[in-house]
Amino acid sequence: MLKGKTALVTGGSRGIGAAIAQAMAAEGADVIVVYAGDAQAAERVCQTCREAYGVRAQAYRCDVSDFAAVKELAAQVKADWGGIQILVNNAGITRDGLVMRMKEEDFDRVMDTNLKGAFNMIRHFSPMLMRQEESRIINISSISGVIGNAGQANYAASKAGLIGLTKTVARELASRHVTCNAIAPGFIETDMTRAMPVDAQTLAAAVPLGRMGKPEEVAQAAVFLANAAYVTGEVLCVSGGIGM
Repeated sequence: MLKGKTALVTGGSRGIGAAIAQAMAAEGADVIVVYAGDAQAAERVCQTCREAYGVRAQAYRCDVSDFAAVKELAAQVKADWGGIQILVNNAGITRDGLVMRMKEEDFDRVMDTNLKGAFNMIRHFSPMLMRQEESRIINISSISGVIGNAGQANYAASKAGLIGLTKTVARELASRHVTCNAIAPGFIETDMTRAMPVDAQTLAAAVPLGRMGKPEEVAQAAVFLANAAYVTGEVLCVSGGIGM
């Protein structure tokens, strides 16, 4: 159970992020939802957390790729909440294309959001996390960062980099009782996969378990890591077997 803890989830207004926020709330955690664009969707997630699970929930708008903006977010969260015990770096975008045709701006934007965004959050929230008795950092990587994926040089590179960041942060913060782990989802039923040029049936056929995953199944892994005191520096694949 996570009662008495506060979990911050970036990209928490939809998809995997929304499922993680609600799963944390179901375990008793208060929830902070950080979003980039859709204020109404973020507030709906907070309302669900408050009404269904009786926890505190609040949404904050922030572009996680902006170092200064994240610094301001951390100061505001500290003022409003006092601190957090769980940080989930879930915010991510895609700008798919073959590497030989990929625009520099598409590569940079994906790296800035997916990888630098997680760094920015860890950089500014780690002092808060280290003051707690125990804290958790959970980075949402991707199976693309483990095995690669054609047409996703930028996305796969950002998610592979996130795994390296996870392992380094785990080593640096272990002595302060802060664990840091990554989850590598496979094909999950979200807006991101629905926007891919491959249909759902074709994607499911590539999965050993024969189906796409649900956001709630990734959220279950996040709850496990939020409770796991003796697991750090690990990558948990939630991919239906793609990564084995």
